[in-house]
Amino acid sequence: MNAFVGTGVALITPFKSDLSVDLEALERLVEYQINNGVDYLVVLGTTAEYATLSWEEKQQVIKCVVAKNNKRLPLVLGVGGNNTSLLVNSLKTEDLSGFDAILSVSPYYSKPSQEGIFQHFKAVAEASPLPVILYNVPGRTGSNMFPETVLRITEACNNVIGIKEAAGDLVQAMQLISLLPKDFLVISGDDMIALAITLAGGAGVISVIGQACPKKFSEMIRLGIAGNSKEAYQLHYKIAPAILLAFAEGNPVGIKSFLAQQKICKPHVRLPLVNATESLQKNIATYISNF
Repeated sequence: MNAFVGTGVALITPFKSDLSVDLEALERLVEYQINNGVDYLVVLGTTAEYATLSWEEKQQVIKCVVAKNNKRLPLVLGVGGNNTSLLVNSLKTEDLSGFDAILSVSPYYSKPSQEGIFQHFKAVAEASPLPVILYNVPGRTGSNMFPETVLRITEACNNVIGIKEAAGDLVQAMQLISLLPKDFLVISGDDMIALAITLAGGAGVISVIGQACPKKFSEMIRLGIAGNSKEAYQLHYKIAPAILLAFAEGNPVGIKSFLAQQKICKPHVRLPLVNATESLQKNIATYISNF
């Protein structure tokens, strides 16, 4: 589980001008993370525009990242959905070689009860050949996974090793840290409070903006894990404006604009998302020039 302590990044899926998957840009992105101190990579999460990729494209992305990474960093695969039986079948039949864990989002749209969330993840954990990291993101799923439900899941499923907590609620994150076993990973899913969660006893972050500034963001989280709050917050306040810009027009619109201006990929997203406005692009360019 130490493989997932520190900074993980939720990789985007770069697109060419014709909106086909840009595998060369994806390779550049992976190499950029590895060379700048990121601890692990998350593939096909929300930031990857998972919902707009075909099955064939998802396989292309998986093969590309696994090959380029070449076992240098631990890899986590996003595997989630609100059709439990379909998800369970996928976990039992698909090739997950090359990955060290799965990240599974709480069922979206259906708004299940806490009992429904528990039964869903119990089925997922029983089907998964890999360790499971839960993903709580109420702003996208429409329902919150309570700390008591997370505890219940971990007590029933010994391969559930952590949670990406993205409720944006520091109090709830602290409740998780105090309630769950000490070796359970409470990973921030919110860049703005990632340091605070880490200093409170969390295991770090799965970051969006971290892939645009991996060296400084990873160093901030390492300082947080070491308990060096003064130096860590000095970095946080330098990075904080970038977080606001990255999410100003939605994710991954902002982060793709950051990466495009760093010549790593093009800024294109697929509908229903649209590219960053000219105003946001200018603000990002100004931030980068002063960073």
